[in-house]
Amino acid sequence: MAQRYGGKYSPGGKTETKPARPGAYAGARVDPAGARANLMFLPAVVLLFAAVLIGGAIPIATGAAGAGILSLGAWLLRGGLQAEAAWQARKVARRPAVPRKILAALLAGAGTGLGALTHGGGILAAVIFGAVVCGLHIAAFGVDPLSDKGMEGIDTFQQDRVARVVDEAEAHLSAMTDALKRASDREVTARMEQFQAAARRLIGTVEDDPRDLTAARKYLGVYLMGARDASVKFADIYARSRDAGAKSDYLDLLDDMEENFAARTETLLLDDQSDLTVEIEVLRDRLKREGVRTE
Repeated sequence: MAQRYGGKYSPGGKTETKPARPGAYAGARVDPAGARANLMFLPAVVLLFAAVLIGGAIPIATGAAGAGILSLGAWLLRGGLQAEAAWQARKVARRPAVPRKILAALLAGAGTGLGALTHGGGILAAVIFGAVVCGLHIAAFGVDPLSDKGMEGIDTFQQDRVARVVDEAEAHLSAMTDALKRASDREVTARMEQFQAAARRLIGTVEDDPRDLTAARKYLGVYLMGARDASVKFADIYARSRDAGAKSDYLDLLDDMEENFAARTETLLLDDQSDLTVEIEVLRDRLKREGVRTE
């Protein structure tokens, strides 16, 4: 008797559905210290070169001092932009301890003033040029975050514990990215970005509710440290031999890590929802005892 063949790709066949995996650029971050911040090193080079062309001990010394101050300001600006980006990326964050962008603006003004003195300008001209450059610097790059974010009603001790764990986890993720640069493989880099997106979703969940730290501490500490060590060893091996087996094993490791981190994040979210349900039921019981109807 004839029997109809049915399969996954046949009409009416059952297809296996898997959860969609985030794209390679999901959660990708733009470098906050971009080209415009790097260009702030250029005035220092120009000032030093111009001072050497003018000649003389005093102009060269003044120009060198101004170039050094401008370079320090540009370096502080890069750090300030990175600190501001980290502050904006987190839902709960403290303001930067050192206002680097403000200091960078002041140093840019001071360096410009010394540059004016190098070219024969008077004290008044140096002050005017310095003030203008300081104002333009602040207008272009802004100032540092001057207040904490999302800290109202939060236990500061618990939040400090979360901040330390999050900083440690971010350090492990950065070390993994730096290690894989030696491997120079696009597929591996893309898979690493997907795993890091899953890890940062777990980090965001812990930041939203510090009570989840105990359940996630092992993932953000021990497991990420192991993944970092594995990434370093893989990068060393693959950079020397381009071993396809090592690459396959490492990609499997990233798949397992991503699935485990995603599962842990889902579990924490479900636990938070269960806690909310309990709180709602307790509140309803209290309202009923007080004679308040919720219909």
